[in-house]
Amino acid sequence: MQLEQAKFCPLIQADCKGLGCNWFVQLRGKHPQTGDPVDEWDCAIKWLPILMIENTKEAIGLSASIDSFRNEMVRGQQAVLRMAANGEVAKGEVKEIADARFDHS
Repeated sequence: MQLEQAKFCPLIQADCKGLGCNWFVQLRGKHPQTGDPVDEWDCAIKWLPILMIENTKEAIGLSASIDSFRNEMVRGQQAVLRMAANGEVAKGEVKEIADARFDHS
């Protein structure tokens, strides 16, 4: 069974004006759930669920990257503190080691 979308626009309380409406936009890219290519014109309000899914997907990826970065920073700090606790470096050198380890300029 194929479902048909209604052409009624709740914003103007009339039939959709299509290209005559500023909310009628073209979206190009990949569908976030299926990966299929998308190149369609439709109402911006109708695109919101798709865009929110894509935004959530990107936010999850960003969160994973931040967690990974944090874990690397903690490991590096623990290594410097271990070296200082074992007397492998003088306490004044700890700052120099930490600065050199994390200075990427």
